[in-house]
Amino acid sequence: MNILVSNDDGINAQGIKELVKALSAEASVYVCAPDGQRSASGHGITVSKHISVREVCFENAEYALSTSGTPADCVKLGMKILADKGIKIDMVFSGINHGGNLGTDTLYSGTVSAALEGNICGVPAVAVSVNSHNAEHFEYACYLAVEVLKKTEGTLSPDIVLNINTPNLPEDEIKGLKYTTLGKREYKEFFAPVDLGDGTAAYKYNGEPVVYEGLPDTIDVIAMQEGYASITPIHRDLTAYEMVDEIKKWRIE
Repeated sequence: MNILVSNDDGINAQGIKELVKALSAEASVYVCAPDGQRSASGHGITVSKHISVREVCFENAEYALSTSGTPADCVKLGMKILADKGIKIDMVFSGINHGGNLGTDTLYSGTVSAALEGNICGVPAVAVSVNSHNAEHFEYACYLAVEVLKKTEGTLSPDIVLNINTPNLPEDEIKGLKYTTLGKREYKEFFAPVDLGDGTAAYKYNGEPVVYEGLPDTIDVIAMQEGYASITPIHRDLTAYEMVDEIKKWRIE
């Protein structure tokens, strides 16, 4: 089995190194990842300029590329380059992200977008994240990634991404695993003014996650808040199907 691994933290991030090492025990692993940080890049692709690509050495990978592109670029272009070499990718893994990708944050996530690009290219995919920007504990995330690989091989739809999130805790301190739906990921947010010294108005975004009460732990945000890891199946179809017949009644013609 051939796996393509990408991320949005950059090819030198610890999370992608840990994921490649874990997956390489079960499959042939190829890497195509950004040459630097691309967090919160969403599903952007590069169309107005070229994407530079460089072969690099990457421990435990069969072949690795570092690019100037976005996470989605890396999957789209990586699969094309590998196909030209006669290598068919069977599955895409993205991560391990340094920071959770929960609830509505998945809309901003370069990690999740790289996985969704795998779907667009016709293969099933998995996004993996540890819920801390200072992630240190990758063991359980790696374990879940390998378990998903082994137990879904040949059965996971190419239209589905499994979105895995784990607390940044030692494995024996994580309460367990929940199978979840996406929830709201809200922040006590603000834009702090930044003085550039030349009179230009500038701001830097920041925010602390809202802590919720009284919601079920079958929601990914709540499962994480309560100390559980979560797996959420997601897909790229944003259609509100229940509204299709309703808008027909509006006779917008």
